[in-house]
Amino acid sequence: MTNSSQLEKFYYDNKIVKWFAYATIFWGLVGMLAGLLAAFQLVFPVLNMNTAATTFGRVRPVHTNAVIFAFVGNGIFMGVYYSLQRLCKARMFNDFLSRLHFWGWQLIIVLAAVTLLAGYTTGKEYAELEWPIDILITLVWVVFGINMFGTIIKRRERHLYVAIWFYIATFVTVAMLHIVNSWEIPFSPLKSYSWYAGVQDALVQWWYGHNAVAFFLTTPYLGIMYYFLPKIANRPVYSYRLSIIHFWALIFIYIWAGPHHLLYTALPDWAQSLGTVFSVMLIAPSWGGMLNGLLTLRGAWDKVREDVTLKFLVVAVTAYGMATFEGPMLSLKSVNAISHFTDWTIAHVHVGALGWNGFLTFGVLYWLIPRIFRTNLYSTKLANWHFWIGTLGIVFYVVPMYWAGFMQSLAWKEFTPEGQLKYQFLETVTQMRPFYAMRGIGGTLFLIGAIMMTYNLIRTARAGKALNDEPAEAAPLSKVFVEEHGSYHWHRWIERRPVQMLVFSLIVVAIGGMIEIIPTFLIKSNIPTISSVKPYTPLELQGRDIYVREGCYTCHSQMVRPFRSEVARYGEYSKAGEFVYDHPFQWGSKRTGPDLARIGGKYPDSWHFNHMYEPSSMSPGSVMPSYSWLFEDEIDTGITGAKIRAMQTLGVPYPEGYDKTANADLMKQAEGIKESLAKDKIQIKSDREIVALIAYLQRVGKDIKLQQKTVASN
Repeated sequence: MTNSSQLEKFYYDNKIVKWFAYATIFWGLVGMLAGLLAAFQLVFPVLNMNTAATTFGRVRPVHTNAVIFAFVGNGIFMGVYYSLQRLCKARMFNDFLSRLHFWGWQLIIVLAAVTLLAGYTTGKEYAELEWPIDILITLVWVVFGINMFGTIIKRRERHLYVAIWFYIATFVTVAMLHIVNSWEIPFSPLKSYSWYAGVQDALVQWWYGHNAVAFFLTTPYLGIMYYFLPKIANRPVYSYRLSIIHFWALIFIYIWAGPHHLLYTALPDWAQSLGTVFSVMLIAPSWGGMLNGLLTLRGAWDKVREDVTLKFLVVAVTAYGMATFEGPMLSLKSVNAISHFTDWTIAHVHVGALGWNGFLTFGVLYWLIPRIFRTNLYSTKLANWHFWIGTLGIVFYVVPMYWAGFMQSLAWKEFTPEGQLKYQFLETVTQMRPFYAMRGIGGTLFLIGAIMMTYNLIRTARAGKALNDEPAEAAPLSKVFVEEHGSYHWHRWIERRPVQMLVFSLIVVAIGGMIEIIPTFLIKSNIPTISSVKPYTPLELQGRDIYVREGCYTCHSQMVRPFRSEVARYGEYSKAGEFVYDHPFQWGSKRTGPDLARIGGKYPDSWHFNHMYEPSSMSPGSVMPSYSWLFEDEIDTGITGAKIRAMQTLGVPYPEGYDKTANADLMKQAEGIKESLAKDKIQIKSDREIVALIAYLQRVGKDIKLQQKTVASN
């Protein structure tokens, strides 16, 4: 036991929590606005505004990055900085590091928005930021880690509560994912190529992409749930033993599930099967966590009806359960054959994003701000209105997207009695516009709710006075001793050793990634080569980089799956050896437009020219924006040599010294395209970006066609 003379007085740092709360609210509104713009651009293409920075291909990555890393990211830090101090009975390790972390993260967000809108992107979903920002992310993440572990080490509470376990696993796993996936070779101050190519790049990317959802959007929020839900409900967590099982099972199993994003692709079958098996296994720990959260409220449902904060948390935990049941179902090949590339996936993602992350963040904000400002919430009635409008917004968002996804898949696969495809792809695009409009209405409702919350919290803050340094007292760790009575569980040993917890967590999460990724690099039979596949010409390489810059991968896939409908619509299904020179891969994850894996040679150069200038002139009803600047901007030939040298470093077999003569080949090929266009009475200078883009589009899939001709002639 301790007496009052043994207690140490200290202060919790609420100021840093308040800053992160402000940033969470601000960036949440920005991210939702960007999402709303992107949603309505698919209904009204005029909203692309005919400028490079405002096209769907550039706005969508801004939306995803803003929501994930700005809104949820700041929400994570808000929750961690508040709960960690109280769970450790200690102020954050270093105030300077706290502020450096805050301002460093906001700088990353601003740089991300500016560079993405300017077209600087790696072309890898959720990891689009270029190499200088990747380095900055690493440095700021290390600052966060030092501050977190410094706080844990100087704690006055011997036991590490389960929420802290999730924070530790988040830190170590996100660091591993970011470093491995962002391994790239720069060729200019703001551009790089992925170190990996084709199949390997796709596997590493979705190992990262799926686990970014797992360890950025899920594990830290589970830690926040395990702290705030019992705290707000004033009840102990339902089962602490279940939380332990939840933690270790989740972090071990989750890391294996990434390949389920690549079912029916050119990824080796054994990797696809591993992803499916472990995805199905995920149901157990995920639902264990959900039930642990909901059962914590057993006997307290009257309080839930009265407390708007708990309403948000209950819906959040329920949405987590829905999303983590649906995810494993979507990983079953029979279901994935229907869902992949459709809006069903968009609906699934947003059940988690809006319900789990959004509502949990809103609930925590409604509880935190009045406590930091030592006052009551300005309007409970307004908060209740936010809850119902936000819930209605989620329904209006996801239900049309589910319906649209089912319609897309069925229409893509349907044949006439004569054995012909029943629908042209564009017909399925025009049929989706009413559903996209309803999705936009749902997003508008969700945003209105967030605006109502912002007003409510501003009025709350103005009514009170912030307690930036909250006084507290606790016995030092050296004075705290373990009760002699009671059972001693095995997990107590690791619960008191944060460094060992970090090491064990790293080992557990690294196992799955190594077993899945390493064989694709070491065993040649996983990616058999194709003799007809050659490196891109300098002009095609320039065009490919323009294609990536404009975000074309956000709407078009380059992966023909081995289905009758896809082979009939697009051509021969894709092979692993086709992509050995693709840095990064371009398989895509959503088909708003048709697949382009076999687009090369399908249309004349003039068709691509007119289609990029005014898409509806070639495809009436198209929702694709026009790209008028490509007809004015010159190809940056000054950087061609650097691109060739970077590719040579990555193993692409260009001749030695080719970087010195590459531009001569570039201009020769460009002149050929210029002459081809002139035959169709189209005049354009050969040094324009549209010429390079046409060169790339006319190359895609050509190598396989050449191989097929060779085989046929033999």
